[in-house]
Amino acid sequence: MFRDLLGLGLEPRDVTFLQMSLRAVIVFLISLITVRFAHKRFLSSMSAFDALLGFILASMLSRAINGSAPFFQTLGTGFVLVGLHRLFSTLAFHSPRFETLIKGHANILVKDGKAMTEAMQTHKISQTDLLEELRLNGQIDAVENAALATLERSGDISAIRAKPRQ
Repeated sequence: MFRDLLGLGLEPRDVTFLQMSLRAVIVFLISLITVRFAHKRFLSSMSAFDALLGFILASMLSRAINGSAPFFQTLGTGFVLVGLHRLFSTLAFHSPRFETLIKGHANILVKDGKAMTEAMQTHKISQTDLLEELRLNGQIDAVENAALATLERSGDISAIRAKPRQ
Protein backbone atom coordinates (compact mmCIF):
# COMPACT_ATOMS: atom_id res chain seq x y z
CA MET A 1 0.00 0.00 0.00
CA PHE A 2 2.77 2.48 0.97
CA ARG A 3 4.69 1.50 -2.11
CA ASP A 4 1.91 2.59 -4.46
CA LEU A 5 0.76 5.55 -2.37
CA LEU A 6 4.26 7.06 -2.18
CA GLY A 7 5.50 5.81 -5.55
CA LEU A 8 8.34 3.90 -3.95
CA GLY A 9 10.54 2.15 -6.49
CA LEU A 10 9.54 4.49 -9.32
CA GLU A 11 12.04 6.49 -11.30
CA PRO A 12 12.01 10.17 -10.23
CA ARG A 13 10.44 11.20 -13.54
CA ASP A 14 7.54 8.76 -12.93
CA VAL A 15 6.58 10.06 -9.46
CA THR A 16 3.25 11.87 -9.62
CA PHE A 17 2.45 15.23 -8.06
CA LEU A 18 0.29 13.52 -5.39
CA GLN A 19 3.04 11.01 -4.52
CA MET A 20 5.66 13.76 -4.27
CA SER A 21 3.29 15.86 -2.14
CA LEU A 22 2.67 12.95 0.25
CA ARG A 23 6.42 12.37 0.45
CA ALA A 24 6.93 16.07 1.23
CA VAL A 25 4.40 15.92 4.07
CA ILE A 26 6.04 12.81 5.55
CA VAL A 27 9.56 14.26 5.15
CA PHE A 28 8.40 17.50 6.77
CA LEU A 29 6.94 15.67 9.77
CA ILE A 30 9.94 13.36 10.13
CA SER A 31 12.30 16.35 9.73
CA LEU A 32 10.43 18.21 12.45
CA ILE A 33 10.82 15.24 14.78
CA THR A 34 14.47 14.87 13.79
CA VAL A 35 15.29 18.54 14.38
CA ARG A 36 13.44 18.47 17.71
CA PHE A 37 15.70 15.54 18.63
CA ALA A 38 18.70 17.76 17.91
CA HIS A 39 19.76 20.32 20.49
CA LYS A 40 18.02 23.69 20.56
CA ARG A 41 21.29 25.42 19.76
CA PHE A 42 21.29 23.73 16.36
CA LEU A 43 18.84 26.40 15.19
CA SER A 44 20.34 29.32 17.08
CA SER A 45 23.49 31.17 16.17
CA MET A 46 25.22 28.31 14.40
CA SER A 47 28.85 27.38 14.21
CA ALA A 48 30.12 25.73 11.03
CA PHE A 49 29.62 22.40 12.83
CA ASP A 50 25.90 23.13 13.28
CA ALA A 51 25.38 24.71 9.86
CA LEU A 52 26.95 21.71 8.15
CA LEU A 53 24.35 19.42 9.68
CA GLY A 54 21.61 21.73 8.43
CA PHE A 55 22.96 21.82 4.88
CA ILE A 56 23.51 18.09 4.63
CA LEU A 57 20.18 17.24 6.23
CA ALA A 58 18.27 19.57 3.90
CA SER A 59 20.06 18.30 0.82
CA MET A 60 19.60 14.67 1.74
CA LEU A 61 15.94 14.94 2.72
CA SER A 62 15.07 16.76 -0.50
CA ARG A 63 16.19 13.63 -2.34
CA ALA A 64 13.62 11.61 -0.40
CA ILE A 65 10.92 13.97 -1.65
CA ASN A 66 11.84 13.94 -5.33
CA GLY A 67 12.53 10.21 -5.39
CA SER A 68 16.19 10.35 -6.36
CA ALA A 69 17.12 8.36 -3.23
CA PRO A 70 15.40 5.48 -1.42
CA PHE A 71 12.68 6.99 0.77
CA PHE A 72 12.85 5.23 4.15
CA GLN A 73 16.61 4.71 4.06
CA THR A 74 17.08 8.45 3.45
CA LEU A 75 14.82 9.35 6.38
CA GLY A 76 16.69 6.91 8.60
CA THR A 77 20.02 8.36 7.53
CA GLY A 78 18.76 11.78 8.64
CA PHE A 79 18.35 10.39 12.16
CA VAL A 80 21.86 8.90 11.97
CA LEU A 81 23.31 12.32 11.08
CA VAL A 82 21.48 14.03 13.95
CA GLY A 83 22.66 11.26 16.28
CA LEU A 84 26.25 11.81 15.11
CA HIS A 85 25.85 15.54 15.70
CA ARG A 86 24.60 14.87 19.24
CA LEU A 87 27.47 12.44 19.88
CA PHE A 88 30.05 14.97 18.70
CA SER A 89 28.36 17.70 20.77
CA THR A 90 28.54 15.48 23.85
CA LEU A 91 32.20 14.66 23.21
CA ALA A 92 32.92 18.36 22.68
CA PHE A 93 31.21 19.18 25.98
CA HIS A 94 33.52 16.79 27.82
CA SER A 95 36.72 17.48 25.85
CA PRO A 96 37.90 21.04 25.18
CA ARG A 97 40.41 19.76 22.61
CA PHE A 98 37.70 17.94 20.65
CA GLU A 99 35.46 21.00 20.96
CA THR A 100 38.13 23.21 19.41
CA LEU A 101 38.76 20.61 16.69
CA ILE A 102 35.15 20.49 15.49
CA LYS A 103 33.86 23.94 16.44
CA GLY A 104 36.92 26.15 16.21
CA HIS A 105 37.76 28.91 18.66
CA ALA A 106 37.11 32.60 19.16
CA ASN A 107 39.66 35.20 18.08
CA ILE A 108 40.31 38.52 19.81
CA LEU A 109 40.10 41.46 17.41
CA VAL A 110 40.31 44.34 19.92
CA LYS A 111 41.89 44.26 23.35
CA ASP A 112 42.03 47.28 25.66
CA GLY A 113 41.20 49.71 22.85
CA LYS A 114 43.84 48.36 20.46
CA ALA A 115 43.01 46.54 17.23
CA MET A 116 44.74 43.20 16.80
CA THR A 117 45.69 43.78 13.17
CA GLU A 118 47.20 40.32 12.66
CA ALA A 119 43.95 38.62 13.72
CA MET A 120 41.93 41.03 11.58
CA GLN A 121 44.15 40.31 8.58
CA THR A 122 43.94 36.55 9.13
CA HIS A 123 40.13 36.71 9.07
CA LYS A 124 39.93 39.38 6.35
CA ILE A 125 38.15 41.89 8.62
CA SER A 126 38.83 45.45 7.55
CA GLN A 127 38.90 48.42 9.90
CA THR A 128 35.58 49.53 8.37
CA ASP A 129 34.02 46.09 9.01
CA LEU A 130 35.27 46.12 12.59
CA LEU A 131 33.88 49.60 13.27
CA GLU A 132 30.52 48.59 11.82
CA GLU A 133 30.35 45.56 14.10
CA LEU A 134 31.40 47.62 17.13
CA ARG A 135 28.61 50.10 16.43
CA LEU A 136 26.00 47.39 15.78
CA ASN A 137 26.90 44.99 18.58
CA GLY A 138 28.32 47.18 21.30
CA GLN A 139 27.14 50.71 20.54
CA ILE A 140 30.83 51.61 20.43
CA ASP A 141 31.87 54.44 18.13
CA ALA A 142 35.66 53.91 18.07
CA VAL A 143 38.13 51.07 18.58
CA GLU A 144 39.66 52.98 21.50
CA ASN A 145 36.32 52.74 23.34
CA ALA A 146 36.23 48.93 23.19
CA ALA A 147 37.61 46.86 26.04
CA LEU A 148 37.26 43.72 23.96
CA ALA A 149 35.92 42.63 20.58
CA THR A 150 35.91 38.96 19.68
CA LEU A 151 35.26 37.09 16.46
CA GLU A 152 33.12 34.28 17.84
CA ARG A 153 33.02 30.72 16.52
CA SER A 154 29.69 31.47 14.86
CA GLY A 155 31.31 34.26 12.82
CA ASP A 156 29.59 37.01 14.84
CA ILE A 157 31.63 39.74 16.45
CA SER A 158 30.86 40.49 20.08
CA ALA A 159 32.00 43.71 21.72
CA ILE A 160 32.38 45.01 25.26
CA ARG A 161 32.63 48.73 25.89
CA ALA A 162 35.57 50.04 27.89
CA LYS A 163 34.65 51.58 31.21
CA PRO A 164 34.83 55.37 31.14
CA ARG A 165 37.87 56.78 32.90
CA GLN A 166 37.10 58.51 36.18
